[in-house]
Amino acid sequence: MSFHDLHRPGEPFLLPNAWDYGSAAALAALGFPAIGTTSLGVAAVHGRPDAAGVTRAETVELAETIGHLGVFVTVDIEGGFSDDPAEVSDLVASLAALGVAGVNIEDGRPDGTLRPIGLHQEIIEAAKGHGVFVNARTDTCWLRTGDTLERVRAYAHADGVFVPGLTGLDAIAEVAAATPLPLNVLFQPDGPTMAELAAAGVARVSMGSLLYRAALQGALAAALAAEGRPAPRVPTYAETAALLPESG
Repeated sequence: MSFHDLHRPGEPFLLPNAWDYGSAAALAALGFPAIGTTSLGVAAVHGRPDAAGVTRAETVELAETIGHLGVFVTVDIEGGFSDDPAEVSDLVASLAALGVAGVNIEDGRPDGTLRPIGLHQEIIEAAKGHGVFVNARTDTCWLRTGDTLERVRAYAHADGVFVPGLTGLDAIAEVAAATPLPLNVLFQPDGPTMAELAAAGVARVSMGSLLYRAALQGALAAALAAEGRPAPRVPTYAETAALLPESG
């Protein structure tokens, strides 16, 4: 079975996201067939800002260290760490040489805008041809800007499409029906169940930064418990990102 074969609309698989070798090895030991990386977790481990295009080396290093765990690995490369299609192509080629099965490329930018559709189409095309599954992520829901269906349809030359922040089963089903590509959504603890997402036509459910944030919560809870203090809740993405250094 290939990584592509795991993507079956109506029969979604759960993709947990790791941030270092230990987390990836632990997830692989649990029997998950594929593991993703989380850009927030990678950034936090190295003291860098997330989604700022500054963790290229750290991301490649993680991909190399977890590439021998016996599971498919798909790598979050933010926006490709460049607006130059040739540079993105080189990056994906280097990851393919490490045995990476897939990459996730987003159209959101650090300033809260979306990459122009035409340019992101070129970035997607540049990422193809290296034997990896290219998952085109659009941040229309995440950033609350742009037209989700327009973006999803524009990225139809990718291998899959990812819309984090897409909530509501009707909206999810609408997007799934609007594209021939397998749809990837982000798991939400208080959101639809895997069975409900399956019925909506989803093919892949990513956990994103949730596991890293849950691990952070567990560490804080253990520290506070030593003083008899109550455990905190799992921090949000925004709260965790706010702990990291600012870019520039």
